[in-house]
Amino acid sequence: MIAAVALFAKNWDGHVDDAEQVARGGGFQAMRERILELARPGADEVVVDFGAGTGLLALALPGRVHSVWAIDSSPAMVEYLRAKAEKSELVNLSCVHASVTSVPLVDGVADLVVSNYCCHELNDQDKTAALCEAFRLLRPGGRLVIGDMMFTLDPSCKRNRRIVCAKIRALARRGVPGIVRLAKNALRIMTGSWEHPASAAWWRGALERAGFEEITIELCSHEGGIASASRRVSEPTVTLAPLAASPDTAAERLAALA
Repeated sequence: MIAAVALFAKNWDGHVDDAEQVARGGGFQAMRERILELARPGADEVVVDFGAGTGLLALALPGRVHSVWAIDSSPAMVEYLRAKAEKSELVNLSCVHASVTSVPLVDGVADLVVSNYCCHELNDQDKTAALCEAFRLLRPGGRLVIGDMMFTLDPSCKRNRRIVCAKIRALARRGVPGIVRLAKNALRIMTGSWEHPASAAWWRGALERAGFEEITIELCSHEGGIASASRRVSEPTVTLAPLAASPDTAAERLAALA
């Protein structure tokens, strides 16, 4: 089983060109514009992009904000994006090779955390860890906007059935290559190495548990959805009751026990 998982696991270092072509598609461009519309990036703000890839979101931000941190776990993706940023002379875009579950930035560094089609590659535990990292990185009042797959393979949901059937039909229309892709996806599902998309209900619950407020979920007509949330402006404070003074003498201790 372990060997099968390794066989079908995706190595993003070998998919830079594919990721770039997908990012140039109309659907992903529209998703990016909607994320930016909901995020409302400001001129003085610091933004962190989780799973930046080849820069679909990250490259659209430097002209709108103070600075951008682009995070990705693939060294090849990071180098590709860094080269694009350097050629475009984007001095306020920094590329960081790191997992979104453990980002090497200080607490409260960001006004805004964004992400587009990154988290479905993570299992639920790692998605939760990524949301906790986003919460940690945001200052009080900061915002989070995540675009991702938002469906599951549960056939009891009408939306799930519609999405899965549409994907199967689309691949089947491609003939032999599509059938091969269907077979490969089936094997990946059986071995647990397929993507890990989550439902809107899961996202809402996970965001609440991570500490976020003002949560909204916007489902698209396709497989995707966009989750928006914020960190409370004023964090609750814990007031400790003063400790009682300890008796200093034997007599005082005996009196306290009486």
